[in-house]
Amino acid sequence: MTEVTLRQASDNQPLPRREAVEVWLFDLDNTLYPAACNLFPQVERRMGEFICKHFGVDLPEAKVVQKRLFREYGTTLRGLMSEQGIDAQEFLDFVHDVDLSVIRKSPELDEALKQLPGRKLIFTNADLPYSERVLERMGVAHHFEDIFDIVASQYLPKPQPEPYDMLIERFAIDPEKTIFFEDAAQNLKPAHARGMRTVWIEHDSPWSRRGVEEEGQLPPWVHHHDHDLLTWLQRLPD
Repeated sequence: MTEVTLRQASDNQPLPRREAVEVWLFDLDNTLYPAACNLFPQVERRMGEFICKHFGVDLPEAKVVQKRLFREYGTTLRGLMSEQGIDAQEFLDFVHDVDLSVIRKSPELDEALKQLPGRKLIFTNADLPYSERVLERMGVAHHFEDIFDIVASQYLPKPQPEPYDMLIERFAIDPEKTIFFEDAAQNLKPAHARGMRTVWIEHDSPWSRRGVEEEGQLPPWVHHHDHDLLTWLQRLPD
């Protein structure tokens, strides 16, 4: 399916009323902040540099290795842990040492989050220190009860099913009263399977659309679709 077709797709369900949602669950990178910030490309570059140093290869070859690990294991980190036994914290500290000045505070998002009743949580394949820095930079950290990161998930990344179950158990979540926002469409499928309402925040990276391209329309496990989180939240009925 082409990008044009996806961009013209409509929501599969009507917008929920705020009071019907008990838990607002957000991915972090390219979801809570716009992909146009180009923060994650910095992380990807740092991943390439880490692989260069570890394997003794040049950057083009490191990029090939990185993409293979991402495809086969869900995250570059998981692949490096499985194949090379690298120290996870060493990797996370290195790749998340990035310049956050590309992210600006968003008073509009701050206000939109304020209007959401219930609990708010972060569910990310990144780690806790990085996530906290990003939330503070955006000026929205005070809205979130907690962050379920890659360490909490025992380094199992979305969309593997186990992290979803761990999160549900840890925070005593009722999936049927939870809504999950995510830029990687494939990561919504396990959330839907557990009863969550899903919102896909699409962007231009091919992996954002992985899992939906063969459908020809929004698949049933994507309930809502937008290109900007703030825009979608502002559409919610009172």
